Amino acid sequence: MRLATILQDNHEMGAIVDNQKVYPLETVNASLGTNWSTPVFDVIQNGELEGMRDWYDTKGSKELASLPAIQANEVSYGPLYRHPHKIWGIGLNYVEHATDLCEKAPNTEPASFMKPDTAIVGPDETIEIPHQSERTTAESELGIIIGKECKNVSEENAKDVIAGFTTIIDMTAEDILQKNPRYLTRAKSFDTFFSFGPQLVTPDEVEEVHDLNVATVINGEIHRKNVVSNMTFRPWYLVSFHSKVMTLKPGDIISTGTPGAIVIRDGDVVECQIDGFETLKNHVKDLKA
Repeated sequence: MRLATILQDNHEMGAIVDNQKVYPLETVNASLGTNWSTPVFDVIQNGELEGMRDWYDTKGSKELASLPAIQANEVSYGPLYRHPHKIWGIGLNYVEHATDLCEKAPNTEPASFMKPDTAIVGPDETIEIPHQSERTTAESELGIIIGKECKNVSEENAKDVIAGFTTIIDMTAEDILQKNPRYLTRAKSFDTFFSFGPQLVTPDEVEEVHDLNVATVINGEIHRKNVVSNMTFRPWYLVSFHSKVMTLKPGDIISTGTPGAIVIRDGDVVECQIDGFETLKNHVKDLKA
């Protein structure tokens, strides 16, 4: 099953995406007598996703086909939600990316950092290069969305606490970071420095997460592409590791690292492409231009 947040009349609302058609959850509830929460974050937060997925698999997909739908290519998407409890980012998780930065990739523990929710933007929203940076980079990443509150989860059980996956574009003011590694939080935290969506893809839609290819695309050209299995720290390990640091909450996001970052400039279009996922795309504006 796939969920999205769509924009209608300047209002963000949750929707189910099925066979390139979009069904707002408000419409689903009114037409079929269901009582799902309508914001995507509330669906996750309230523990409704598993029941919704069971409904969808048994009869929901057929019931949706009887409803009026919006064509997916006619929809404007927002970020899946704007206020998660936590956003974890993972640095240098592909060895090839570490060599781009002339750094040694961590090989004993993940290089984790956190980002604020004020950095969030959605598909087709504008990424802004701040006045303070002359060299900002964008990086495509696979995102993991936590579905259940958890603590001290084993790697073997990590799948059980996952709501799904999504596409992410993460930004870094690289020139600020290169002045001093202790500036990482500031370099990662400018407004518009975290784009995610347009779809939450539930785990049953992904045959093998380690086989997914993740690509950073700039102006229609692939800059760097790699497969999840080439991560130093793979998705289930990342969930387990971070759950041992702090309690993970429904809706928390783990951005798993990039195959390669690209310098972005005014007028660029950057995309995150992942096998079988709807592409995430953002335009770039340099505030100094």
